[in-house]
Amino acid sequence: MAHIRGDKPGANRHDTSQTTAERDDYTNLILLCPNHHTEIDKKQNEGVFTVNILHKMKTEHEDWVDQRTDKDEAPERQALAKSILVLIEENYQAWQTFGPMSEIALSEPHNDEVFSIWVSERLSTIVPNNRKITGLLERHRDVLDPDDQKAISAFLLHSRSYERWVNDEISYAGVLRFPAEFADRIRRAANGGA
Repeated sequence: MAHIRGDKPGANRHDTSQTTAERDDYTNLILLCPNHHTEIDKKQNEGVFTVNILHKMKTEHEDWVDQRTDKDEAPERQALAKSILVLIEENYQAWQTFGPMSEIALSEPHNDEVFSIWVSERLSTIVPNNRKITGLLERHRDVLDPDDQKAISAFLLHSRSYERWVNDEISYAGVLRFPAEFADRIRRAANGGA
């Protein structure tokens, strides 16, 4: 197991703005064989194996594993929607409990610990759940109704922009809002409706 953003000062890709919790969070960790771990952490390779490259490698490998371990190749529409709905609800609860408009954030707007919890929730819950939803949609999008496709596309755009913001690639202004219509359609499908 290796840190994407180096664990200690002087390590490759070390980010002094990261908290200890963020450094050891799942989103900053990657599994590597000993040979690649050594190669990636050589100082001369720091520019080759950037944070973005390592995140991309991790995501591609996780997707590869997911595709090979997926037992249900063609779930029914309702089952797919139920799987997605669980992830949407987890994300919503994280946002509602710790997000910028949450009761705790509004009551303590300058509390660094509250902000750290929100950052952690984005990294450990929302981004991984968005990736799971994206993976399910990419593999089984055809199971959902043609009328759902516009909302699905809107979610996929939101998910990509949200992760780019979390990775400091774009400003928050560039994040496309979560499409409420997507959640509504998934909720109806999970309940057996059209």
